[in-house]
Amino acid sequence: MKVVVVLLVALAVTYCKTPLPMEKKVYIRREHSLIKPYSSMSMDTPMWDYSGSTIVSNNEIRLTPDHQSKSGRVWNTIALMSRNWEILMEFKVHGSGRTLYGDGFALWYVNERQLMSGDVFGAKNGFNGLAIFFDTYSNHNGEHSHGHPYISAVVHNGTQKYDHDNDGTHNELAGCQSSFRGQKHDTFASIKYINNVLTVHTDVRGKNKWTKCFEEKNVILPVGYHLGLSASTGDLADSHDVKMLKLYEVDLLPGQTFNVEEALKLVPSAEGEPDRPHVEDIQPLFSRRVKTIFYICFGLVLLLILGGVGYHYYNKYIIGRNKKRFY
Repeated sequence: MKVVVVLLVALAVTYCKTPLPMEKKVYIRREHSLIKPYSSMSMDTPMWDYSGSTIVSNNEIRLTPDHQSKSGRVWNTIALMSRNWEILMEFKVHGSGRTLYGDGFALWYVNERQLMSGDVFGAKNGFNGLAIFFDTYSNHNGEHSHGHPYISAVVHNGTQKYDHDNDGTHNELAGCQSSFRGQKHDTFASIKYINNVLTVHTDVRGKNKWTKCFEEKNVILPVGYHLGLSASTGDLADSHDVKMLKLYEVDLLPGQTFNVEEALKLVPSAEGEPDRPHVEDIQPLFSRRVKTIFYICFGLVLLLILGGVGYHYYNKYIIGRNKKRFY
């Protein structure tokens, strides 16, 4: 019986840490992967560059600590030349905040590595390529608002701007709500780009079961772009940890051809939901920082009031009763 239990556990672990089942063959590309232990990795590793607040330990790459105003990045130095691929990522987003936390992290496939800090989850705006955003802070955007945490995909060709303050809802390709933050169990994401179809699955409930987030057809991405990860915190904070990232090259279909020269010249595009008109939000009365200060002050005032009531009760009933007994 014990042997059967051990085998079942081993199968469950193997399932979580391998790509989604598919008929085509897959091959891991280690030059595009991050596989622990990371103790031998250093800031000058030939395949990945680190910048900002990124800290590398044996079991994880922490893009940001749980502190305000931090940003970190890790970028693959080798351009990805695979036509079809799948990324399997294990990650963890956590922190001390219970109701207020942020901001999130991003997985990038873009034409330029961005080692300098920027305003889009720690990277610069106006990017050229694909971004998958794991957004934990809700910025209300009128009728386009959605719950958080939220996973979304954006394909830009370098001419558009990502509107971080409005969750990027004006030009996102697709997205879904996902409870990936603050989980005690392992959390995973699978990002597949096969035959111009972009599909994202998650396993964040600790049940060893993949859940489809979205699938979008007619997504055009060139080869020769770079993989990267970035994260940022602002007035609110979280730790953004990458436990593992494996990139698998997926075989072409029988009879399918691949012209590298043509694939290098492609312009990123997608035939998903068109750009929405920019609708200004009703500006909140208080900013995040003012809200936080307000909550703290409100708590202190409440404590003072309760303390005053308690002190009055003590003087009137406890001390007064003792005085009556004395006389």
